[in-house]
This record gives sequence, C-alpha cells and structure tokens, in this order.
Amino acid sequence: MSAHLATGNPRLSFWLHVREFAVPASVIETATARRLAGDWAGACAAARVDVDLDLRSAARRHGRELADRLRRDLRALAPDLLRWHLPRVAPVGLLRPGLTLSLARYGAVHLVVRTPPGRASGGQRFSLALQDGTAPRRPAHGRAPEHPADASHPHPHPSARFRLDLHRHLWDAGRSGELPLRSGGPERWAAEARILLRAEGRPDGEGAVRVRLGAREVVVGTGTGGHTVPPVLPATLPLLPEAAVRVPPDLELLRAGLIGPEGLHPLVAAALAPTAAAPPADPGPSPGRPRVVRCRGSLHRIGLVDGVLTALDHRPDEIRREELLMELTGTPLPCLQTIDDAHRRPESLADVRARLDHGDTAGALAAVEALLGPDAMLRTGPLRDALAEAAERRVAHGLFRAGLADPAPRRTDHFRPPGPWPRPQEHRAHPRHASSR
Repeated sequence: MSAHLATGNPRLSFWLHVREFAVPASVIETATARRLAGDWAGACAAARVDVDLDLRSAARRHGRELADRLRRDLRALAPDLLRWHLPRVAPVGLLRPGLTLSLARYGAVHLVVRTPPGRASGGQRFSLALQDGTAPRRPAHGRAPEHPADASHPHPHPSARFRLDLHRHLWDAGRSGELPLRSGGPERWAAEARILLRAEGRPDGEGAVRVRLGAREVVVGTGTGGHTVPPVLPATLPLLPEAAVRVPPDLELLRAGLIGPEGLHPLVAAALAPTAAAPPADPGPSPGRPRVVRCRGSLHRIGLVDGVLTALDHRPDEIRREELLMELTGTPLPCLQTIDDAHRRPESLADVRARLDHGDTAGALAAVEALLGPDAMLRTGPLRDALAEAAERRVAHGLFRAGLADPAPRRTDHFRPPGPWPRPQEHRAHPRHASSR
C-alpha cells in the first residue's frame, strides 16, 4: 500500500512512508543471500554499512576471546534488519543523525553503530566500529582516532537511550523471532526494566528505571507491575532504552490494516505474522510499455526506441520540424510536451526523490531509466536537480568519511533535510548545465 495514502494518523503515515522506501527489497535480498553464504562483510556492503573494524586488530588489542565473540556476532548480524529497525526522524524518516548506539558489549568494549551527522547523511550510510570504554573520551595528544570520521562525529560514545545490546532481536537474524514477546509497550515496561537492571549489575532485577516519553520522564519500578512511581533522584536511575518503551511501528501498521506481511522485512513478517501465506510474486510494471497521449485529435503512443523516450507516431522529420516551431512559437506538439514533462517533472518525481533521500540511488536510477530510457539526456528541471542534489549529498558524506569535513557546522551551514515536497530550486534553471535535450 502506498505511503502517500492518508491514514489520519501522522505517526502511521510517517512509518508507512519509511517502510515503502527506506530499505528496498533488493537490498534485503542481496544482504540476506550474502549473510546466508557466511559473508558478513558482503552483507554489510549490500546494506550500505561501512565496516570500521578489523578482527585481527581486535584480537591483538583486546584478546582472542573477545575477537571470537565479535566474529560470532558479526556472522549473526543481519545488517538489512538493523537498518530496518534503526531510529528515524521526521519529516521523511531518515536515520537519526549523529548517533552512536551499542549492538553488543564485551566488558568495556562495545560493538557500535554510528550514523553520520545530518550534513553528511547523503546516501543514508552508517558504520560499524568497536568502541573501547577504557580509552580516554578524547584521543590523547598525537594519537589519531581509529577512523577519520571519528574526529568529526558529534556523539562518538554510545547513547543510553538508543541501545540495541539488550534488544538483539532487532539485528540478530537468529533471534528475530523474539519480536512479538518484546512488543508489549507499557505493559512490558516492568519486564524490560528487569532486563536493564540485570545488565547494569543488579542480579535480582529489582529497582526502578527512568522512561522518557517525549519531553518528560517518568519512573517505573519493577515491583509495581510496570506502573509509574514518584520520581526519586531520577537522574541517578538507568534509562530504559527507546526500543523497550514503545510498541514497534510494524505491529501498529499491521493492526491498523495499513500494511501486509509482504510489505515488511521477511524476518519481521515471519515473527509478527507467521501464519500469513507468502504473496504471489509481483511482476511489476512492464518497462518501456508505450503510453497513450491525445495529440491533435488522435491517440498517439510514446515509448522507448533505442534507449530513448520517443513519440512513436510521428516521423523523425516531423519531430524535428515541430521542435523548431516550438522554439519559435512556444507551442509544443502534445506528444513532445508529454516527453518534455517526463524529463523535467515526471509523475513519479516524488517516488524518485524518496528513493534518493533514503540512499536508494540504484532504485531511483532504475525508475528514471524505465521512464526515459537508459540513453536519455536529462533536461534541466526538478528531476535533474533532484539527482544533482543527491550526488552532492553523497560527496559530502565521502568527505566526512575521509575526515575532510568541517568537524562543527558553521552558522552559515543551512542544512535542510531532503523531503518529497517541492523545493524552491525546482523553479530555478542552471544555465551552466542547461541542455535542450
């Protein structure tokens, strides 16, 4: 079901959009195939995850036992499932920027995920690294960070609010079936509090934890059945991770009838809807299928010829003549006007932008090629602007990864998250890139 359908619930509309565009089926399929073949690094590459760790270095620095545990966790990691469950922000559901969260803890050493800051989030990539809790919070003089991007990361240490080491079912393929058990919302808070307290050194799991609800916090005691209790020194209490606080959005979407199991990650669908029958394969739209346009009182076809969108019912000499007349009179032939609109502002522009925003460059280009042909020369307009902006954002991410980005945003850095709505530059031509074809 399209994420653009009104649901009457902004939260569900938000997550419906995320589920449609954030983790493409092609990414899930490729990452899963590589994971099942034992290639965890290949699975990370398919899911657009940068790996900033090395098992041999980990063994030398932290010992063989830790390296063996790390290797087992990496083989269990489903990076596409992790991408599916990572925290996201409005308005279009991009990954929460500048975040470091723990996936697993080995004493003071953490396996962490890092998302880049917003100004470097083009491509929606994130990274895996080891965080040594015994190291100084800032590198000593003369000691370089383990990766160039670490020097400019706004929050390089794990977040207490966003941590997945207590929620392995959100990234470990072998434990994804635990999702229904851990999806109780407030009814589940007391049990989740016990898990957190045991991890924080309370073997009996008894005590109280903080729960953040928007701008306010409440305190939950394990002996109260999950009910809130008066806050007593709440700053000293451990914080219940966000993954334990709210009902997962996939469960809400299923209950509301806004998505079916076929719209979910396969591991999520198997956990939340195990009895659902597998949907039939979707053949998708036929690429290059001619469109019909009413032109001068007749129905004409527009389709791909030799890799280019062309008016099929007009001779080449007629098309050239009409193009010359259009330059003189400004009145285009309807067939040519339809082709021009497809180049500049196609009906699928919002979907192309959404794919670009979420880093699915391959999917966006495939959609453009299916519409215009692989050999088309894009004309100036919103579609070309969207592709150029996405390329600029990917360059910014590359500079960040190389440690060449400004470590702190300047006041003149007017970062604006991408979105599916019209942007001012859609109405601004770029003469230096202009092309009439």
